[in-house]
Amino acid sequence: MSEMNQNNNGPVKGAIHSIESFGSVDGPGVRYVIFVKGCNMRCQFCHNPDTWTTKDADWQTADEVLKKALRYKNYWGEKGGITVSGGEPLLQIDFLIELFRKAKKNGVHTTLDTSGNPFSDAPEFMEKFDRLMEVTDLFMLDIKEMDESKHKKLTGHTNQNIIAMGDYISSHGGAMWVRHVLVPGLTDDDEGLKALKTKLDQWGDCVERVEILPYHTLGLAKWKKLNIDYPLDGVRVPTQEEVAHAEEMLGIQK
Repeated sequence: MSEMNQNNNGPVKGAIHSIESFGSVDGPGVRYVIFVKGCNMRCQFCHNPDTWTTKDADWQTADEVLKKALRYKNYWGEKGGITVSGGEPLLQIDFLIELFRKAKKNGVHTTLDTSGNPFSDAPEFMEKFDRLMEVTDLFMLDIKEMDESKHKKLTGHTNQNIIAMGDYISSHGGAMWVRHVLVPGLTDDDEGLKALKTKLDQWGDCVERVEILPYHTLGLAKWKKLNIDYPLDGVRVPTQEEVAHAEEMLGIQK
């Protein structure tokens, strides 16, 4: 696991990509969404390949980020707050801990949107992850694929530590939303959905919400702009019926 922080012997800084002031799908209520740069995985359906590296990142301290976010606090209501997404925020866990710690002192609900890829049982990481859990109200965990070999083909990485992260959060009383991108011919098979449902049942009540995210091609222009070959060229979006079937398989009630 590698971790990306820039401190230059000063306050830790996060590699910021962009901000969404009024997010509505990245956690409960109205969210101030902070997108960070840097991700180890190379998901074939990624719609933000411009966040893979920290090139051209806007390095900011937790104080700088939170000061801007708090300007919008009156709009958040009782359920809203801040969400850190990416990229992969866990690569900047020191920055996350600092930002969320300061946010909680200001009475702000904190959500982490993560693929779980950097999760490790290494003592140094676990010590930091425990501190992060103390100041994180909600984990939005993306489960790309349950079959490990398929997951490696789809993302370039194993899913074993990702599943282990869900296990750890559930065993320590954390709250999760679990999301699964539905790609026809890749992540929509009944066997994989059944395996995911089994794992969700094991995680139990800590899973507060499960979402199917239908595959889309809105990020294709970014792949072309970056001169990266798009591996899913020609793959269609799922039908409403296919989405409904997956939701039924996972026990999602509309």
